[in-house]
Amino acid sequence: MDCNQAVGYLQNLTRFGINLGLDRITELLRRLGDPHLALNVVHIGGTNGKGSTLAMVSSILKAAGYRAGAFSSPHLSSYTERYTINGEEIAPERLAGLLEVIRPHLEDMIGDGFESPTEFEVCTALAFQYFYEESVDFLVLEVGLGGKIDSTNVVVPLVSVITNVSLDHLDRLGSTAKEIAEVKAGIIKSGVPTVTAQEEGEALEVIRAECLRKGSPLVVAREESGESLSKSGVFWSGNGKDTLEGQRFSIRGLRHNYNSLNLPLLGRHQLANAAAAVAVVELLAQEGYAINKEAVFNGLAAAKWPARFEVFRGDPPVVLDGAHNHAGAVSLRRALDDYFTGRKIILVIGILQDKQRSLVIGELASGASAVVVTRPDSPRAGDWLHVAEEAGRYAGRVYTIESVQEAVLKSLDLAGPGEIICITGSLYMVAEAREVLINLKGRV
Repeated sequence: MDCNQAVGYLQNLTRFGINLGLDRITELLRRLGDPHLALNVVHIGGTNGKGSTLAMVSSILKAAGYRAGAFSSPHLSSYTERYTINGEEIAPERLAGLLEVIRPHLEDMIGDGFESPTEFEVCTALAFQYFYEESVDFLVLEVGLGGKIDSTNVVVPLVSVITNVSLDHLDRLGSTAKEIAEVKAGIIKSGVPTVTAQEEGEALEVIRAECLRKGSPLVVAREESGESLSKSGVFWSGNGKDTLEGQRFSIRGLRHNYNSLNLPLLGRHQLANAAAAVAVVELLAQEGYAINKEAVFNGLAAAKWPARFEVFRGDPPVVLDGAHNHAGAVSLRRALDDYFTGRKIILVIGILQDKQRSLVIGELASGASAVVVTRPDSPRAGDWLHVAEEAGRYAGRVYTIESVQEAVLKSLDLAGPGEIICITGSLYMVAEAREVLINLKGRV
């Protein structure tokens, strides 16, 4: 089996859909010898910002001299992106080899009367096996969906993280912030510290209550204010913008103060994610791991996470951002206003049918000089033309172009002097658009 065959095998497992629960992954890992129990895990859940926080924590650990594995999903271009060690992707032949090891166990499970594991469950098991074999110092692990019965929730981590809670996956996680927070709080473990950047409100109260119930010390990362001087936690301060090269800000941590940090990830929302990442590594340092201030400075300065307010410089500049829910759209709108104040936007957008289409469109299409609606390459795209109907309520010019490549080219033709292009929505659609831009001469 080569890598293409391995990926084809994994993708074929999507026929089992999303089937939440821990029985299948627990049984599969048991047959593999429970590799996850030998790993030092930082477990990161939340609605938005999971991947960015994962990237920052991983980068700081690398700067501290550790071998940091990272498992994230979905990928942009290749399955190998899901499995990295200090930023280096798994070799394609290694991925295929690991699946060859796991596949007989899958077949035996089905023969023994178990349900077939889903694609994500097999991807998760593959991650645990890979990072176990590589003897990484840490595994920074991103939750797939929700938390309580997500297949990653078989670990006993060193630190649990819930970046934030907002409305997404309403069909599976609940219809209110409180209900969704209860699901996401399922990753909180007894006696294991928890970090969150969730703002005050009922979601934070759910997290606090679960931490209290399980004896989990809670660290809240929040923006510095006059009131915060008397509060405990980790606090960030900065204006959320600087230049397109990065932003400077400061953090008052549990152990140290960090002044004039540099972060290449753009947008005010990334400062909250950075504060959460610093809280994580300071908690690890309290447990005796060698992570100093220099590692924090260097790690944040080197952090990378493509397609999250990623700016392709040129004329016109192009912003890529996988804002697929309302909270993500609010953060994107604010970042566009911060970095491109007063400039008109050509919006390219494709959103899956199970997302908050009307809210996302309302946030981003208002004031756009033109909107190009395209179709994400997913069976969940549904009636993608309905997005154009919604956009027509806010923008005078709306185009429907099914091909992502043609939609990108159309936006480049439409952009006038001083205008910018923003490509957003489904992360897979944004990834496809990113490949188009990379292949266009002079666009990188």
